[in-house]
Amino acid sequence: MLWLVGAGINGYKGLSLHAVDVLKKCDIVFVERFTSALADSDIAGINAAIGKEVRPVQRWFVEDGREILDAAKEKQVALVTYGDPLIATTHTELRARAAKASIKTAVLHAASGIASIMGECGLHMYKFGRTVTMMSEPKSALSVYNIVFDNLLAGNHTLILTEYSHDEKTGRPFFLDPSTVLKMLLDTEKDVRYHIISEETFVIVASRLGADDQRIAAGKVKSLAGVGFGDGPHSVIIPGSMHFTEEEALEALTVCLDSPADNAAQARRVSAQMVERYAPKAREAIQQMRGILRKEGESKGMHEVLDNAEYYIDDAERFLGQGKHELAVLSIGYAEGLVDALRFQKGINPWNP
Repeated sequence: MLWLVGAGINGYKGLSLHAVDVLKKCDIVFVERFTSALADSDIAGINAAIGKEVRPVQRWFVEDGREILDAAKEKQVALVTYGDPLIATTHTELRARAAKASIKTAVLHAASGIASIMGECGLHMYKFGRTVTMMSEPKSALSVYNIVFDNLLAGNHTLILTEYSHDEKTGRPFFLDPSTVLKMLLDTEKDVRYHIISEETFVIVASRLGADDQRIAAGKVKSLAGVGFGDGPHSVIIPGSMHFTEEEALEALTVCLDSPADNAAQARRVSAQMVERYAPKAREAIQQMRGILRKEGESKGMHEVLDNAEYYIDDAERFLGQGKHELAVLSIGYAEGLVDALRFQKGINPWNP
């Protein structure tokens, strides 16, 4: 049998009485150390609580899973995890493999780190969008940035988990610092330019949640620049639109360096940004083209083409107001296409008069 046992967010002290009883009866107890940091003192605490030595394991061991499942066919085996066991997809996949192999499983749930972060900050859980993890690789930042953008468009908060790894050889943990996370997002903003991350962006940083020295700091990116966040694990929250009760809770429950701000207010769909940027330019180009055609005494048909281009611009702006973003972009493209058709025919460039 395979038991998936959650330790909660308070180290070995988070184990329930039921969990301790189960672990005492197990033949083998594995403790994973990749979803978050379980210190050596926690390992020692578990050993003392259950009266036997547990075996700490890393991600590859759990992902491979063969030794765990082989043992669980004949013995009582437990895998102790940080937080709630089924938050990590690796654990769910292992449980599914056990079920396919006709291995009985049971889950002892515990406090989830993700839910705890949301609650400790005073934010409403149903206001959170997709959760994402920031890794130290530069390419990770673009994925995180895009998810923050999508969440802000819906007015939602984004929980960014940060990279944690444990080096078995040195025994030293690595935690991605929140300052690095924010810098990576600022650098991505310079490249992508969706205008969602700046020095004025209001963010929340939760560090070492559940530990005696836990700290939650909130403020603008520029205000948090000089803050030393210490050891991890860390999480970063980029709030969207906040209810007034969320704002009050943030100011009361965290170290709040600035007044909470609505980060979703400046989030605009790419299609909206395109139409708002290109529509005035297209109208100006049409007027430039009309002036040139009048001087050259061109036919009425040429002006009718420009009339149609203006109608497409009107359509684009109307579609945008109706929330039909794809049609808005399509219409502005048709307008520019008509202007360009005349440009190529007449050999003139109204875009740069």
